[in-house]
Amino acid sequence: MNIFRQLTEKPWLTPQSVAAAPLLVHSVKSTKTKVGLWLFLSIVTVLFFLLIVAYAGRMTLEDWRPGPTFNLLWFNTLALFGCSVAMQSATDVARRGTVANAWFSLLAGGLLALVFLLGQLLAWLQLSGMSNFGLAIPAVAFFYLITGLHALHIAGGLVAWSTTVAKMWAGDDPAKIRQSIELCTIYWHFMFGVWVVLFVLLFSGNNLSAVLAFCGLK
Repeated sequence: MNIFRQLTEKPWLTPQSVAAAPLLVHSVKSTKTKVGLWLFLSIVTVLFFLLIVAYAGRMTLEDWRPGPTFNLLWFNTLALFGCSVAMQSATDVARRGTVANAWFSLLAGGLLALVFLLGQLLAWLQLSGMSNFGLAIPAVAFFYLITGLHALHIAGGLVAWSTTVAKMWAGDDPAKIRQSIELCTIYWHFMFGVWVVLFVLLFSGNNLSAVLAFCGLK
């Protein structure tokens, strides 16, 4: 009888297996979500790289005229860096199991991202007020296009950030909140890295040699 009972046992239905099933499902969902995020970020990387290549190709033409530089962009870069640091702090706190204590860092990250967007808006307004730099100038058109696309991705990140804040406010499952914070942090780190590359290569001066070298055109 013992042998028959052992042969007919269903170990996946034991109390231990049933208790572990939700954790396994959550782990699989978490992995899929991260893979999806990294796939999306890979596509975004290709998009911005192609824009840099197009910018570099246009710089090599004889009629190229560099656009103006803005000291405000240094402040915006600092704000986005602070956003990345704040989100990393929120992740570190959440990983210790104290999700509720991540409130301050999470809110700071979102507010600094808003400061960055407002700073970019001010830069666009400054540029639009310069009569010598209209959209007919390729460098100006590229500036609007590239910074606009980057700002759009930052705005998309704020949508995900607001969803995370809503989960915390509603007292959702700590594991889900922790995952949301981690994904937001990855996204902010990535967008900060993209902005640094764009700013250093394209918007901090006439860096033709550096841009061509970066794109493998020199």
